[in-house]
Amino acid sequence: MADAEVGDDVYGEDPTVNFLQEYCADLLKKEAALFVSSGVMGNQLCLRAHTSPGDEVICERDAHILNYESGSAAGISGIQLFPISGINGVMSEEDIVQAIRPVEAYYMPRTRVIAIENTHNRAGGAVVPLEKIIAIRKIAHENGLYYHLDGARLWNACIATGLQPNEYAQNFDSVSVCLSKGLGAPVGSIVAGTRDFIKSVFRLRKAWGGGMRQVGILAAAAQYALQNNYERLAEDHEHARMIIHALSDLPGVQVNAPEPSTNIVVFEVDGKSPAELIDACKNEGVLISGATKTKVRALTHLDVSGADITRAIEVFRKVIRG
Repeated sequence: MADAEVGDDVYGEDPTVNFLQEYCADLLKKEAALFVSSGVMGNQLCLRAHTSPGDEVICERDAHILNYESGSAAGISGIQLFPISGINGVMSEEDIVQAIRPVEAYYMPRTRVIAIENTHNRAGGAVVPLEKIIAIRKIAHENGLYYHLDGARLWNACIATGLQPNEYAQNFDSVSVCLSKGLGAPVGSIVAGTRDFIKSVFRLRKAWGGGMRQVGILAAAAQYALQNNYERLAEDHEHARMIIHALSDLPGVQVNAPEPSTNIVVFEVDGKSPAELIDACKNEGVLISGATKTKVRALTHLDVSGADITRAIEVFRKVIRG
């Protein structure tokens, strides 16, 4: 990071940022890409670029864009989200078709986008099957809708399935991927799409205060993460499986364990609230977070070793058994 060659990215003159963007565009097989500060910004820029105020976006009811982005779709872009209940974060084609507003119904919001999340956070890092993605793409194209991928953990989906990032990304009009999280970069996400789309997103990024000047120091870390920490995501998946197996042996524990599993473990414990579990684990030096009103989330990543997992499992057993 200290040695990164930098320029003014607001003018497109930061060579390290430009290299990262070109690298990611090629990786995803998109015409262009743009470095942004966060996954939330990436998702919301895409939704705004595809819509006008009053439009509607179809998403799964536990989607990140609905639950964890501070109401940005409505607050910033003036659009609303239509949530559909899915199974392991995956919406059915039938429910999606039913949710699409009639074009002639001028008194209804206008459906403009179908958005999916892969892997799915609240569904325990579930991977959306490629055949399901393709089926939903067909619906989007038949109805003249844009198709957006919240691919914050797309890398994890690829490691779990053996598919390449472009095999997923080629189905979407826009893609947002995180370079932090499991990959380990301190900051940053990438948005990818057509050149015209990225041109629109670039303007919106500036309008939203996302022009970051000599940001090559961050792009350098993101580039390192992509080139050095991608394959090691398999370690995180193995660590998550260790936690899943240990929790599954404990009485009163329900674990959301989709296959293939990735790096998120969502579980609940009979008779214990998320707050109780979080506090009890924290007191033992293990940090977990809330997932829903009844469930908690344990997440494996670059900074969690095998020894840490063994220690965490010991703490889970102690806390859950009381």
